[in-house]
Amino acid sequence: MQEEGTASQAGKIVISDEVLADLAGLTCTRCYGIVGMASQSLQEGVAELLGRESLRRGVRLKRRDDSVSFDLYVIVKVGINIVEVAHNLIEQVKYMVESCSGLQVEDVQVHVQGVRET
Repeated sequence: MQEEGTASQAGKIVISDEVLADLAGLTCTRCYGIVGMASQSLQEGVAELLGRESLRRGVRLKRRDDSVSFDLYVIVKVGINIVEVAHNLIEQVKYMVESCSGLQVEDVQVHVQGVRET
């Protein structure tokens, strides 16, 4: 677990990777067109829809200094424009993580693991 802190005269703020992954996963589930987070590995070609308690399993992140990169594994709603949903997802995750943590989001990759009805 890598952690990065922000120092001030009053002390240091440390945000764990798990908190960042939870924030990104929760943001994904609130985006229009996203059914939920998916497991990072496909088993027999079937994407596993993750429950709310394990959203971070659908997020992989890499930290470097004061920046972070995300790989998001999602399942989208049938009939939705996947490109538009992915673009919106990238913008939303970037905004939420940067505004809540103060870290710069360097890159967000969206991996669509499947499509489903809601």
